[in-house]
Amino acid sequence: MSIDPALAFRGTSLTFANGTRALHDVDLEVRPGEFVSLVGPSGCGKSTMLRLAAGFETATDGSVEVGAGRLGYVFQEATLLPWRTVARNVELPAELAGVPKAERREAARDAIERVGLAAFAKHRPSQLSGGMRMRASIARALTMRPELFLFDEPFGALDEITRQHLNAEVGNLFARDGFAGVFVTHSVPESVFMSTRVVVLRGQPGEVAADLPVPFPFPRDPELRYTAEFAALASEVSAALRGAEQEVPA
Repeated sequence: MSIDPALAFRGTSLTFANGTRALHDVDLEVRPGEFVSLVGPSGCGKSTMLRLAAGFETATDGSVEVGAGRLGYVFQEATLLPWRTVARNVELPAELAGVPKAERREAARDAIERVGLAAFAKHRPSQLSGGMRMRASIARALTMRPELFLFDEPFGALDEITRQHLNAEVGNLFARDGFAGVFVTHSVPESVFMSTRVVVLRGQPGEVAADLPVPFPFPRDPELRYTAEFAALASEVSAALRGAEQEVPA
């Protein structure tokens, strides 16, 4: 029996009101239990695809089908409310959804523990490092137990050590919860380490140039990055990315 996709782009195109063509005829499915990274040159529509999936934008041609019932979104910035503690920030989505106080606070405590911030639940964002703020942002999305998790280059501004730690932690969450994930990044090693598939986009406008499976099982040991198999796949992704950058847009 076939499994319905958690997210599907079917002949999806988007042209903004100012005439900018962001996406052209994109066909891509993400199924439950898949973690797909999107890489490509700047302006190729990676973040736009997430915005379409979340309903922030509307396709001008084709369709975007979201089969997952609950959606989580982690932005490039942590976007925490500075006057709220970590715990109060994390419970905000459930609060806005009308979840009873006791239930949403329990969900927030669980999410905070899962991202390793239990000791900082009463801290405010200004008292946290950049990596801790991003952990809080991930915990906030976790409170609604998403079936589709969208990550818009959340670790791009972090130092490499913190970034690698968070890569592993998100991978562990994925292995435990089995949500469908879509992860935007400019880092080829990050895309390979995080994903079950890496999709390379060309643009502008954005089109799918390559769709490469990643065979390594979850959870993934950070030492995987230093193996010959990892290096070979990262090289293949890099080659596809170079090809995408050299092609003339449609």
